[in-house]
Amino acid sequence: MRSHIGGRHELGQNFLRHKPTINTIIEIVSQTDGHILELCAGDGALTTELAKLGRRLFAIEIDGHRVHRLRRRLPHIDARQADVLRVPLDQPVVVGNLPFHLTTPIMRKLLGSRQWNHAIVLTQWEVARKRAGVGGRTMMTAQAAPWFEFHLHGRVPADGFFPKPSVDGGILCISRRDRPLISHVDRRKYQEFVHTVFTGRGRGLAQILSLAFPHRGASWRRILRAADIMPSALPRNLTPEQWQRLWAEHLWLKGQRADD
Repeated sequence: MRSHIGGRHELGQNFLRHKPTINTIIEIVSQTDGHILELCAGDGALTTELAKLGRRLFAIEIDGHRVHRLRRRLPHIDARQADVLRVPLDQPVVVGNLPFHLTTPIMRKLLGSRQWNHAIVLTQWEVARKRAGVGGRTMMTAQAAPWFEFHLHGRVPADGFFPKPSVDGGILCISRRDRPLISHVDRRKYQEFVHTVFTGRGRGLAQILSLAFPHRGASWRRILRAADIMPSALPRNLTPEQWQRLWAEHLWLKGQRADD
C-alpha cells in the first residue's frame, strides 16, 4: 500500500512522544463515554493507549503506510486511510494531535458538526489558550461558545514532538453543552452578529455596537451596564453568558424597531 505523500512531517505534522501528555489525554478520554474517533493517528502513540480503554476505536490517518502498520499492530481497531477534512465526525468522542497548519479548518469542521459530544485535541499553545479564553477569546470561540465549553488542560513542550516544531503545543478540551445558551435555530444569525461586533469600528463595545446597530432609541450603554459589561470592553473580553445577553437585547431592539 503506497501513500501519495512522502512523510508525515511534509504535511506539517509532528509525532507526539511526550509521555505525560499522552497520559493526560488518555485520562481525560477515560472520563467520557462512547466510541472514539482519532484524527491524524500517525504512528499510533495515542492510538496504542486509546485501544487499551477497551472501547470501539476508529483511527484516521492520511498516510497509507502508517495505516497498514497500525492495522498489523492493532488488528482489533478500525484504522482507515482518509483525509481528516473529509471524514464525518460521527463518533461521541473525537481525539487528535492536529497538524498545526490544518488547525483552523479542522476546528471549523469540529464546531460545525452536531454528532460528537467531547473533543480532546492537541494544537499550538497560543491556539489552545485563545480557544479556551485565556487572555481573551477569539471570534471563532465566541461564535461557538453558546453550544460548546472550552477548557485548557496543559502545555506541551516543543521537544515533546518529533520533529520538534517551533512552538509549544496545548491540550484543548471541547464539550458540547447539555443546554445551549442560544437556540440552534438562531446559530447562523448569532454568528453573523458576533462577526459584526468583532469586526466593527470603535474603541469599545458601546461605540462598536452603536455604530454597527444604530437602532432608534436604543441605549447600548444602558444595556451594557445591565449586563455588567464595561462600555470600554472589547469583544474578546466577553463571557459566553454576556454574549447571550447582548444577543437577546439585540433581538429585542430589532423587534422594537419593527413595531415602530
